[in-house]
Amino acid sequence: MPNLIIRGALREDLPTIVVLLADDKFGAQREQANADSIAKSYYTAFDAINADKNHVLLVVESEGELVGTMQLSFLPNLTYQGGWRAQIEAVRIHSKLRGSGAGTQMIEHAISLARERDCHLVQLTSNSQRPEAIRFYQKLGFAATHTGMKLFLKS
Repeated sequence: MPNLIIRGALREDLPTIVVLLADDKFGAQREQANADSIAKSYYTAFDAINADKNHVLLVVESEGELVGTMQLSFLPNLTYQGGWRAQIEAVRIHSKLRGSGAGTQMIEHAISLARERDCHLVQLTSNSQRPEAIRFYQKLGFAATHTGMKLFLKS
């Protein structure tokens, strides 16, 4: 397993994060992956995430290079007697590190943060056309207990 540092994302990490988000067949269709000039909307979203204590944007470093990212959101709920849950989103590991254990380390870090915040569960979604990702999450103990649906308001 590579030696990794998992930390909160910095604003200057944003161009590399966007490149990571675009590094798959779905992200390539929806992200602007030019690291030299990214849309202002990415900075606006980053600033909103960074300003809210219930959202954390994380990055993964290996040998000084950003090789992964994910967003962790903490959501209050009335269910589970007013318990909190953690939502993992936008998980990406650089293609050269897939299968190395880096993704496992990253998700385990998110679970640890959820435990620190006393969450009663951690949830995530994965595109049904990503069978490798689904198997990865299942190996980590996630179960497909619900059917997720999305209504896209913008393309």
